[in-house]
Amino acid sequence: MANILILGAGKSSVFLIDYLVKATGKRGDTLFLADVSLDAAKEKLGDHSHTQAVELDIHDDRSREEMIKQADTVVSMLPPGLHPLIARDCVKYRKHFFSASYQSGELKNMASEVRARNLFFLNECGLDPGLDHMSAMNIIDREKENNNEILLLKSFCGGLLAPGSEKDNPWQYKFTWNPKNVILAGQGVSSFIRNGYYKFIPYHMLFRRTEKLDFPGLGTFEAYPNRDSLSYRKIYGLENIPTILRGTVRRIGFCRSWDVFVQLGMTDDSYRLELPDGFTKRMFTNAFLPYDPSLRVEEKIRLLLPFVDDDILEKIAWTGLFSDERLQISQGSPAGILQRILEDKWRLDPEDKDLVLMQHLIEVRGEKTIKLINSSLVVKGEKQPYTAMAKTVGLPLGMAVEMFLEGKFERRGLLLPTIKEIYLPILQKLEREGIRFEETVLERERTDV
Repeated sequence: MANILILGAGKSSVFLIDYLVKATGKRGDTLFLADVSLDAAKEKLGDHSHTQAVELDIHDDRSREEMIKQADTVVSMLPPGLHPLIARDCVKYRKHFFSASYQSGELKNMASEVRARNLFFLNECGLDPGLDHMSAMNIIDREKENNNEILLLKSFCGGLLAPGSEKDNPWQYKFTWNPKNVILAGQGVSSFIRNGYYKFIPYHMLFRRTEKLDFPGLGTFEAYPNRDSLSYRKIYGLENIPTILRGTVRRIGFCRSWDVFVQLGMTDDSYRLELPDGFTKRMFTNAFLPYDPSLRVEEKIRLLLPFVDDDILEKIAWTGLFSDERLQISQGSPAGILQRILEDKWRLDPEDKDLVLMQHLIEVRGEKTIKLINSSLVVKGEKQPYTAMAKTVGLPLGMAVEMFLEGKFERRGLLLPTIKEIYLPILQKLEREGIRFEETVLERERTDV
């Protein structure tokens, strides 16, 4: 029997918690759920004799370390910036560690200690990152085993609104994940390689460099490149691949409209504003535009950004940014204030259902043919809080923890779910939960043989 500690009882943790409540109950383990809100932890756990809700301030070093000491395995659903803090404690007290978040540089620096202490540290085992790795590696390894060469990998993922929940929302979008991550998405430089040519897209051009994706039954979507695609050549064992690109999926028209905020500087998180009381949303928007009292805000935007059309202005107006409503907060970065404005309109309503889309396009060269593999995933959410996002983040992580407790994973060290020993059984379990990729193949004869 083991003690499992989950840190964080936020919205994204519901499927993970439910899954591990059942799994640990069958095994006779004890499951602890710690959160800053004891009520939230109790609500998520329900009434089970083998579970215990705990109130915990993660920044209280003594209380946090005492909780981790009691555990055998720690699962962090906290914000990514807190994972190194938890991971250091796990190394110190020789506890195994799981998260759904990106493996940071700080965690990578712990790799030798993790391995020396024979610990199992698994990161990036959620949706993106996580399910993207597992599903892509499943195809890559299969094709390599058949002595085929991978020529192209394009991988896209997005959390959106399901059809029927878009209603009068012209953006066809609401926050299904961390709002701050949406506001700051793409900042920096996006890097990838296409047909052997390195490509770099600076932030101010990112939302103009999109490509279209088709999902049968759902229509056409657009995607913009993620910040770093090049490092995945090594992660996926594709060091010599001519084309690799990872991107984020949105509804058609979203990117052109979001680009207005980027071009005006409203997504900047590098400095702080101190606005006077009574500042309105229109005044906030106008603060990023040239001074001309003879022109309305909408007219200034058109003059400054000639690509703006009626459709884009309709989207911006719908957010309330042209209204005379007072700002909810008057201090913070432009990005922080914009986030607070958008949260009013982009918060999921109780009846809303979300949608997770993922698609891999993989071109493979065989002995006599070239084939293009399209592997697509569509997951529709249920009623709140059982969203598609929570399901596709929580279930892979919960399954990994369960299989580790069952002794299914022999490897130790700082790991990602790119290893067949890890990803294959998780994908098989996910299929039984309805999370299944549909694959189509277009094949043509090689002309160079």
